[in-house]
Amino acid sequence: MNRNLRYCLALIALFAAWSFAPLLADEADDGKAFRAIYQKEWDFRLQEFPMLATLAGHGGQAGRLGRVGEKDQVRRHRFWGDIRAELGRLSCERMDRETCIDFRIYRRQIDNFIAEYETGAYLLPFNSDWGFYMAWARLPADTQFETLEDYRNYLSRLHELPEVMDQYIALMRQGLERGITQPKIIMVGRDGPITAQIVETVEDSPFYAPFTNLPESVEAGARAALLETARNAIARDVIPAYQRLHDFFEEAYRPGARDSLGAFDLPNGERFYQAQIRRFATVDWSPQRIHDLGLSEVARIRAEMEAIIAEVGFEGDFAAFLEFLRTDPQFYAKSAKELLAFASYYAKKIDGRLPSVIGQLPRQPYGVAPVPDEIAPFYTAGRYVGAPLGAHWGGYYWVNTHALRSRPLYAIPALTLHEAAPGHHTQGALAKEQSERPPFRRFDYISAYGEGWALYAEKLGVEMGIYETPYEHFGRLTYDMWRACRLVIDTGIHARGWTREQAVDYLASNTALSLHEVNTEIDRYISWPAQALSYKLGEYTIRELRSKAEAALGDSFDLRAFHDFILSLGSVPLDVLEGEVEHWMTVAEG
Repeated sequence: MNRNLRYCLALIALFAAWSFAPLLADEADDGKAFRAIYQKEWDFRLQEFPMLATLAGHGGQAGRLGRVGEKDQVRRHRFWGDIRAELGRLSCERMDRETCIDFRIYRRQIDNFIAEYETGAYLLPFNSDWGFYMAWARLPADTQFETLEDYRNYLSRLHELPEVMDQYIALMRQGLERGITQPKIIMVGRDGPITAQIVETVEDSPFYAPFTNLPESVEAGARAALLETARNAIARDVIPAYQRLHDFFEEAYRPGARDSLGAFDLPNGERFYQAQIRRFATVDWSPQRIHDLGLSEVARIRAEMEAIIAEVGFEGDFAAFLEFLRTDPQFYAKSAKELLAFASYYAKKIDGRLPSVIGQLPRQPYGVAPVPDEIAPFYTAGRYVGAPLGAHWGGYYWVNTHALRSRPLYAIPALTLHEAAPGHHTQGALAKEQSERPPFRRFDYISAYGEGWALYAEKLGVEMGIYETPYEHFGRLTYDMWRACRLVIDTGIHARGWTREQAVDYLASNTALSLHEVNTEIDRYISWPAQALSYKLGEYTIRELRSKAEAALGDSFDLRAFHDFILSLGSVPLDVLEGEVEHWMTVAEG
């Protein structure tokens, strides 16, 4: 998953609104009125959300983090409410086709921003997988340091960090008062990324790393002043701020967090969960409909798994085969370097075969790197981390090298196809090159589209000849089953009252995921309602659309052209994707 972009979008989802004089729509040209609205609102976003501005290549906010206090939330909510009212005066019927698509996508964004405030989701600024304090710890690695001004902007962000930290703490205190908290059960071990920043000496702080190798162009006097400012900012601002967060988590948040698990148990929980389904999966399906699709997909994939067990001649039942995969040393790397080398081998193998399935490839490259130590113990198996627009480095495919006996080699091909190419890196890098798109589309990340494409890419590896052994094919099916199980488990927890034990047992008994991964994943689903639904719902939609296109076009179906078209859309809701592929098929049929 593109972590930087997702974090920026999560930041936006925390905030809400200032007011402005309404813009009157010219009914003769609703497209023109719409462009004026979104341009005004995009300027607002860049001003309000400096991390998004940096990602989008706008340097004017490089010295700011952005405010998150309750007054900011209210102000922004009002602003987006006014924007939504303006959009309500416009109609797709008075726009050209492309502008109508932009309008539908944009209106959904604004609806999501409004719902995040109205359901209280902004009071949950972290989950078991990620959070604002972990994203800040990425600043040293994700900031481009080339000029003296770059270092000064970075220090300005560090100076602002304590105030924003206190605002986040105030939001979480409000969450405690309103009963909108993360479940207590997922808090165990989540202090690791916080305590990693509470160091004895400034030089040991990750935030000091950029100053250990200043460029020669920085003159001696400026160098001394810069180092002194950095030491003061980290000693007086950063470390004490993380200490306050640690104390708050231990003394107030963990003891006061709720004992229940499901989103339905939150105040107005049914609306909360449905809003999260709409946000991440971009569908208005009921939890029951999603649950039933999950059960159907689990049954389908199980039959394919059983066929592979028979192929390898294993003597024993399904549970015994899973135990064999989890415990036999042949399936595990003996060192972090071996695991990274194995992932790198498949990354390059895939790169060489990409042109067989995709015509338009991105210019930006990517590398392979381990998940950072401070988050690895509770992090997922892998992740894609994109580079900001204009950065002088590529994206990175992170591989988790913590607890090597929980990182099976047979799963690496599927993981690489998903996180790197033709999955997240390919899709995300191509989207950044689409300069003709409105910025609210170009820098958006719709989980159902992005995760759906990446899961679809795992099976595409079969056609590319990537998988080399039956066990690697079983690894792909395990990953597919994993995402199908999410439909059952997420709705089970958040709408049907499932316990954590039920969820763990269901995932462990249906996949070959290590028990460490199973437990990490269940905590993720508990603390991040509906996000996990996006993978399978998106992949299912793409798979169904491809089947329709193949049937409609017959021998004239061009797989590369089909993929190029889907990727050319950037990131779109599933209903837009369906409509656009239907239109593409009509045009292709002549």
